[in-house]
Amino acid sequence: MRIFLTISSILFFIPFFFGQLSGVWQGIMIKDGASNDQSTLVFANFEISDGKVSGNTRNEMYDTDMFAVKKIRGTSTQNKLSFSEFVIEKKKNNSKITWCNISADLIYDDSTGYLTGRYTSSDCKRNNGKIILYRSKGEFPKDEESALSQVWYTRFLIDLKKGYNAPEIREKERKSFVFQPIYFDYDKDELKQEYYPFLIKMVRVVDGHSDLRIKVTGHTDSDGSDSYNEDLSRRRAEALINFFVSQGLSKDRIVLDFKGEKEPIDTNSTPEGKQKNRRVDFSFI
Repeated sequence: MRIFLTISSILFFIPFFFGQLSGVWQGIMIKDGASNDQSTLVFANFEISDGKVSGNTRNEMYDTDMFAVKKIRGTSTQNKLSFSEFVIEKKKNNSKITWCNISADLIYDDSTGYLTGRYTSSDCKRNNGKIILYRSKGEFPKDEESALSQVWYTRFLIDLKKGYNAPEIREKERKSFVFQPIYFDYDKDELKQEYYPFLIKMVRVVDGHSDLRIKVTGHTDSDGSDSYNEDLSRRRAEALINFFVSQGLSKDRIVLDFKGEKEPIDTNSTPEGKQKNRRVDFSFI
């Protein structure tokens, strides 16, 4: 039984692993000596069967309607993929643009979610560089008019500059993120430095999702009047907001909330319980 389970696990794992590179990817192709914002937009549809790669690539020039759709063939083993473009099926160009067929060797990094590597061209001299792709949620744009806006390109350049992982990895990080309260000293609203690493991690999660905001809710223990505690809880929440903004998170991505002493998480009859109630909580919205 133990041998059977081991073999079954291996048989299940192999096709999944080899098939993980199948599907639509998008990203950029950067010629050696050029900067990221001078790159060519790239889409790739990898169809993988028995280690053989077929499908298409599409190149686009940013802020133009120039494009080329090409057929590809290649091989894939484990987390590696190699392909060559060999036929241009559709294109639109002008006298300043020449579409060159390329060959590329790419490696998938499951910690970052990026498929990256080098490319070379036998058609065009001195056309070598690197490719960075991430898994796309859209369909491959094979028609002359792409259904995908190029807005993603600007966002992608920002993500690369900030060192963010690919969208699929950031989504996993968001779903697995575990909130923890930030505690304050008695009658204080100063943020302690010991919480900085956790808060910076939270900022990266929120900033990595354009449709995500964070709710910051301040609390107090029961010492003091209701009006005083309401103001203190607000100041504690604002201390977190100020920190988030200082780390580059836009203020319109943050929602302020404060409850005073109305929502204790523990008893106010002991010093330990009061300490737990002097806090700020968080939630994604």
